[in-house]
Amino acid sequence: MKPQFKLAGYGVLSERPLQSSLLSLPQQHAPEVMQPAPEPVPAPSHASSTVELGDLKRILVRRRFLIFATAALLTLVALFYGLFTPALYSSVAEIIIDPQDLQVVTNDVNPSRVPPDGGITIVESQVAVVQSTGVLLRAIQATNLTEDPEFNGQGGLLSHLLGSGSAETDKTANTLDALRRRLAVKRADKVLVIDVIITAKSPDKAAKLANAIAQAYLADQASARAQAATEASKSITARLDEQRRRVQQAENAVEAYKSANNMVMAAGNLVSDQELTEINTQLSAAQSRTAALKAQVDQLRRSGGAPDATSEAMRSSVISSLRAQEATLVDQVSQLGTELGPRHPSMIAAQQQLRDTRALIARELARIAAAAETDYERALANQQALEAKVAGMKSKSLDTDQASVRLRELQRDLEAVRSVYATYLQRAQETREQINVDSTNARIISDAMPALKKSWPPLPLLLIGALFGGLGLGTGMALIAEYSSPTVLSRAQMESAIEAPVLGVLPAKTGRRRWWPFGSAMPAGQKMDAVAGLALRRLFSASRRPPDWPLVPSILVTSPPQDAAQRGRVARLLANAAAARGSRVLFIDTSAGSGKKEPQPGLLDVLRGEYAFEALSQHTPGSNVAVLGGGRPKAGVSEAQSVYFTQHMLAQAGRSFELVVVDGGALADNLNASPLVAMVDEIVLVATLNSTPMRDVTAALQAISVMGRLPTGAMLVDEAA
Repeated sequence: MKPQFKLAGYGVLSERPLQSSLLSLPQQHAPEVMQPAPEPVPAPSHASSTVELGDLKRILVRRRFLIFATAALLTLVALFYGLFTPALYSSVAEIIIDPQDLQVVTNDVNPSRVPPDGGITIVESQVAVVQSTGVLLRAIQATNLTEDPEFNGQGGLLSHLLGSGSAETDKTANTLDALRRRLAVKRADKVLVIDVIITAKSPDKAAKLANAIAQAYLADQASARAQAATEASKSITARLDEQRRRVQQAENAVEAYKSANNMVMAAGNLVSDQELTEINTQLSAAQSRTAALKAQVDQLRRSGGAPDATSEAMRSSVISSLRAQEATLVDQVSQLGTELGPRHPSMIAAQQQLRDTRALIARELARIAAAAETDYERALANQQALEAKVAGMKSKSLDTDQASVRLRELQRDLEAVRSVYATYLQRAQETREQINVDSTNARIISDAMPALKKSWPPLPLLLIGALFGGLGLGTGMALIAEYSSPTVLSRAQMESAIEAPVLGVLPAKTGRRRWWPFGSAMPAGQKMDAVAGLALRRLFSASRRPPDWPLVPSILVTSPPQDAAQRGRVARLLANAAAARGSRVLFIDTSAGSGKKEPQPGLLDVLRGEYAFEALSQHTPGSNVAVLGGGRPKAGVSEAQSVYFTQHMLAQAGRSFELVVVDGGALADNLNASPLVAMVDEIVLVATLNSTPMRDVTAALQAISVMGRLPTGAMLVDEAA
């Protein structure tokens, strides 16, 4: 009985049935029959560009040189820009604008009312006015800016190479465009103050231009209002002639109508109307006098023989004098009658005088009555004459009533036209006076002062921005590069791609990287051995081979072409890990001897049946590993023949070995390994983290699937470990 080999953690290994071996599988002699060739198996589908959030760190670490180079380049560009760019200085002039203009005159041409928003809209509109071409041209003219090489476009190298230009308008346009680029007009929130900011190479020039623009704005506003008043005055004055003609036409129409209808006016009224009014007045007076005289006559007639009882007799001075004489004579007669007797001559003379006086009184009273009758008759005749005249004039007035209606209409039109003409005339005088009145309520509250510090370029800010911008740009470029050509980033991505577990991750370097908690460094070789042993345990802990499978347990290691070195390293690690634990291992290197001019016999010779593999396998001194080279590819091998000899080789290997490890090379380029792919138990795909492209993994999967198998696991190599 051959000695048994024991591998720690796996149990006893022997040549006999492998019930207690590393693989816990029975070992029997291979039958001398051929197995049918396997059918192609569809390769698992996967998203080659899928990247998880945890993989970003690997992408950034792998492409860190691109990120840092981009950041360094942008920072260097920003540094050179900040050092060699001419310094610029900014100055600010502040203008306050009150939406409520000065109320200089009541009837202003430019009335202003504060809107509901407090005038913010008006001030925002003035921000655009400050930047308008008219204001800037005023400032350019005031400062003679067209002769400044900094603004007129004549001071640059490009302008000297292309020519300075010939037209003055081009120079003005260039100056205006340059000034717009250097100008910034802003308004802070909730305030009515406008900031006029100018940037120039000289602080004094910046302050001068800012003040010039502020003054140009005020002058432009005053000019605009004066222009508005001038245009309004011209418009109104132009309308005056038309209004004057309309007044003349209306007056002519009134006069022509009066002449046509024989209507004479005096003091604005018809003469006939005035005469009728006067005659009516006279008639009223005559009627009153006639009534009074009639009353007097009636009184005299009612008094009968005593006309002296009337008021006219009482008011007559003659009657009053005669009454006084009568009274005197009555007293004299009474005295003489007492003293001299009735027959005395003096008495008789006095009586005679009394009788004469009373006769005079009677005649005077009769004269008064006759005068009253005469006055009454005359007044009545006058009244009748006036009544006849009034009747005649009334009949004449009725004829002119219809004409008067049209005349009054023409007169109303005349008065309306005269009123409009007077209004136009007054407004023209007012607007002419407002031309020289500036009602703009805006003023400069802060003149621009020369800046003490430059405003551009801000070197620290540029450097910080370039650094972080370069890092961001480099990160974006790294992600784009990774998306355009994705690589294997993590265990999860690899497992999703091949639909098989990742057996372990090996460090790419052999130096000491990680430290044990007790302060002693763990050699990387020990770690790789531990990972390889764990991979073997995971491969065969849940073996899929049937219990009566006659062939020796076998593992084929493959990889994309660019991972050939890592693939060979992983295959040897698996073989050495099993050998280090007491297992006898046959290591078949399908690529061994391919670079030699005269390759030695090997696997291909065995598959052709020319050699037995025992004659070609070479034991490594001091180990349990036997090595079989790739052989001589001197002639082709049929598929059926290669499958038969592969089965035969694995069956014979079961007599001397507990495990066969095959370095299958890149299966897409190594078709000679296809018989081994069909017969091995496990197929391990090797890839390098952050290096192996996913398209190469896909190509390897397709090559394996064409050969009728799928990978059963993968080993990853971490170059960063």
